[in-house]
Amino acid sequence: MTLQPPIPFHTDALEQVAFHRTELNLLMGLYGRMVAAGEWRDYGLSFLREVAVFSVFKRTAENSIYRVEKRPKLRLRQGQYAVIGIDGQILKRGNDLKQVLRVLERKLIRVVD
Repeated sequence: MTLQPPIPFHTDALEQVAFHRTELNLLMGLYGRMVAAGEWRDYGLSFLREVAVFSVFKRTAENSIYRVEKRPKLRLRQGQYAVIGIDGQILKRGNDLKQVLRVLERKLIRVVD
């Protein structure tokens, strides 16, 4: 009986960018506050080869109103995190996720009469 060594998996297919647990805690904390305020209703996560995306929806069947993207290749240039609006405009970019998410937290501030 001859034994053959196992065939290794193709490593390129397994590589993908993902959010770390601390990043997800920040994203889900903001998401919970916005849901409580009645602004957001649904979210989606995508983990691709070069980018991880957290998408926010006003209603489930619509296009995302905001996307938070993590692109590690831009870490030394513009910053690896970006908040992108519904029209594709970059609202904020940087290396600190907490600072980048502040552009969305401003939506929670309302004038009280």
